[in-house]
Amino acid sequence: MSKPRFLVSLTTSDNDYQIEQAYSAEQAANKLGVEVQIAYADNDAITQSTQVLKAIQSPEATRPSAIIFEPVGGTALPQVAQAAVSAGIGWAVLNRDASYIADLRKSAAAPIFCLTSDHVEIGRIQGRQFKALLPHGGSILYIQGPSENSAAKERTLGVRETKPANIQITLLKAQWTEESATRSVRSWLKLGTSQRAPIDLVAAQDDSMAMGARKAFEELTNELDKERWLNLPFTGCDGLPKTGQSWVRSGILAATVFVPPNAGQAIEMLFHARESKKQIPERVLTVPVSIPALSELKPRMPS
Repeated sequence: MSKPRFLVSLTTSDNDYQIEQAYSAEQAANKLGVEVQIAYADNDAITQSTQVLKAIQSPEATRPSAIIFEPVGGTALPQVAQAAVSAGIGWAVLNRDASYIADLRKSAAAPIFCLTSDHVEIGRIQGRQFKALLPHGGSILYIQGPSENSAAKERTLGVRETKPANIQITLLKAQWTEESATRSVRSWLKLGTSQRAPIDLVAAQDDSMAMGARKAFEELTNELDKERWLNLPFTGCDGLPKTGQSWVRSGILAATVFVPPNAGQAIEMLFHARESKKQIPERVLTVPVSIPALSELKPRMPS
């Protein structure tokens, strides 16, 4: 049996979770002795589709055994998935449910499955963090990922399920990057309503966006306004050891949600399925965890 080759298609190189995804893929590949190629789509669905199709249509000698990808856009590239299955290439969708998986599995010779974070549960954990941090209620500036992204929508749904009724949310949108969140908060700060908004906490759907929000407040020229904003609790998601967890320990973030990187896990699952010739379950979930534990969160006292 020839040595398997895996293509890992990620959304952007400008996001700490995606960087950790690449690292986990490389670690798994090194451990198993397989080849891995990492491709970044620069947050562009057309770029991602083109990159993946090019790999599928490459000569058999250089074609990947399987493609592992985290979708950029609102769909998980169903036509591209069909092309991969037709070429006998394995297909793993990360951190997104794809409605076409069940149908394609009926005719697929290679493994096809979703390995996803439980995004609704991630949102539920954030909602519980808000309750612990604001036991008397309050208002939150909440930075969501892209509107068309199902992970972003599911995290917001989870937040709304568990946050108390006495906590209100002002929703902004960004693109899973620090820079995009900085731009979004800058634009919001220019609105007259932002000056009157009694915000008690700033939250984001990933740690890089939480840091982008902080950067926008650090740019304020009015020292009193700057101090007021930067003294608020900030929370995020992803909770990686060198970024989110480190920021919690240093006090830059009040809390985060650890979302285990799963690109390496997908490589291991594909490798062992190939070796054992056993099918992988259609949908596998990773388990998010609050950092710190909910019981350890320090409530913000009313001002």
